[in-house]
Amino acid sequence: MNPRRWPWWVQCLAIYAAARLFSAVALLVVASHQVANGWTGESPSYADYTGLMWDASWYRQIAEDGYPEALPVGEDGAVQQNAWAFFPLFPLLARLLMTVTGASWTVVAPTLALLLGAAAMPVMHRLVERGAPRAVAARPGLPLATVLLVSVFPTAVVLQVGYTESLALLLIALTLWAIVTRRYGWAALGVLALGLTRAVALPIAAVVLVHAWLRWRETRSLPGRTWAALIGLAGASAVSGVLWPVLCGVMTGVPDGYLRTQAAWRGSAEIAPFGAWGYILPFWFHDHWPWVAVGIIALVAVILLAPSTRRLGGELYTWGAAYPLYIGAAIEPGSSLARFLLLAFPLGTATVGIVSGPRWAARLWTGLLTLTMLVLQVVWLWQIWRFVPPSGWPP
Repeated sequence: MNPRRWPWWVQCLAIYAAARLFSAVALLVVASHQVANGWTGESPSYADYTGLMWDASWYRQIAEDGYPEALPVGEDGAVQQNAWAFFPLFPLLARLLMTVTGASWTVVAPTLALLLGAAAMPVMHRLVERGAPRAVAARPGLPLATVLLVSVFPTAVVLQVGYTESLALLLIALTLWAIVTRRYGWAALGVLALGLTRAVALPIAAVVLVHAWLRWRETRSLPGRTWAALIGLAGASAVSGVLWPVLCGVMTGVPDGYLRTQAAWRGSAEIAPFGAWGYILPFWFHDHWPWVAVGIIALVAVILLAPSTRRLGGELYTWGAAYPLYIGAAIEPGSSLARFLLLAFPLGTATVGIVSGPRWAARLWTGLLTLTMLVLQVVWLWQIWRFVPPSGWPP
């Protein structure tokens, strides 16, 4: 049977499955070169490598033991790294499945992530189809091409490990789809769930504001009921953005406990918007850092002003702009930045849409992008996911 004749959702799942199979093989190859570490033994199994490495062990701790009652503090009085830095919804879902099935974390967590990622693909397809009609008209096949590019993104391997990206991707796609289709109650539920999944809910408020403006611009008048729903959704987005830090403060008795916990992973205990760039860029690039900063700003401007990006619908464009800006302001740039960018999937839509015709050129462009992403995925796994002991390790 010709795959192009398959139902659209089957095509989405087939692309996702093929991409995850590639990532599984790459993971197994990289795992065969992994040395023993604090998470796994030497050359770990697939289940251990996807269920225990890096932050997956923090989520496992939450699923199996919960959160510490008090924040751990070192001799210097600073809060040490602890589980409160990690959001609860994914490990709680995993704990529920572990209880029901009797399976271990290393089986449940990667499987749950894999299935959540699969669920996100058809939603993303429908979102692009409904939310970016101009882009789809210019580049037929764009929704499926978006699914492809997200599936093979260099850090898409985390869609099958014990991380929260799969759940966050699904909730973001569902929330944006609900906003675009004017299902504001469902959007509010989605964004509140997102607030217990990842620290990425605040940019949704910007999407709601742009959506409200676009609706008002259509008719210059909206019913009071619609205004109430939009205001409520914007409020839910704002609440969701601070929900977990507030809960962390209440549960630990330390109002700024979440921020103090986050500071334990940073090179500086002071947390301010975009503040981390002020010491990271000079550290990486020395005297050349101002030019690098200008280059980053110019690159962002080029991406956001590109015709293929401007063809996105207002909601998708806003998420594609507001989310990276928010991440840039909130995090300390490092190896995780590429992983966070997986959730900025409308920029993937814009990247695929750079070449809109003729059809052979668009397909060639998509193929080159896919090949490039797969090569970079292997590089990311080898350079970042594989633990390389520092000099003198173990002590």
